[in-house]
Amino acid sequence: MRSVISLLLVLSPTIALADHGTHTWQNTHRSVIAVLPTWPGYEKPGFGAPKGVAPEGSGISIALDSERESDLVLTAAHVVDRATRVQIHDSYNGSLADAEVLWIDSDADIALLRTTTSRPALNLTTTSVIPGQHVCVIANPFGLGVSISCGVVSGTHRGGIGFNPVEDFIQTDAAVNPGASGGALVDANGVLVGMIAAIFTKDADIDAGVNFAISSRLLVERIKRVAIP
Repeated sequence: MRSVISLLLVLSPTIALADHGTHTWQNTHRSVIAVLPTWPGYEKPGFGAPKGVAPEGSGISIALDSERESDLVLTAAHVVDRATRVQIHDSYNGSLADAEVLWIDSDADIALLRTTTSRPALNLTTTSVIPGQHVCVIANPFGLGVSISCGVVSGTHRGGIGFNPVEDFIQTDAAVNPGASGGALVDANGVLVGMIAAIFTKDADIDAGVNFAISSRLLVERIKRVAIP
């Protein structure tokens, strides 16, 4: 076995290693929160959620300029578009607070919330990625709390898939499950490159390795149209 390993090292002096790691988590996890919608006819978050919508979702604290902290939270429209009340849960400090829905773009599946407190923010910029690049998902799968899964960019500029009227998706094989909608897709340095929005599956709402994030380019393009109070 030792000789085989030595031979491999000689033949492949450069071994491809993922460039993400604990630093990716440290740079991002405080900027991602759980989003808890309360649906019509119910008093508790999650109960009565429409088919295909998890009891909880995810949200990203974003800065539109160069602020280090922000009270604005980006999430997927389908997480909050029918909610009668929206709360956010910060798993870092355990706080639970109400959030105001400022704006919903149903065509692109984007929503913007304002919370009563500020938290570390990820800058919303038009950062691009390429296939094969390492990326990580920071999100709240199944309402278990904010966690990280990593993979690569499988494709870019995916459109015409049928999720939304307006689509510009980054496809990734990083694990995504219900509850991750509205979560962050980041590069190895923790730079926001997209927002998790959809899982492509035919038989069940489970991870199949074909997952989609709305590109940061489209996020910026749509949010620039909003007059934020």
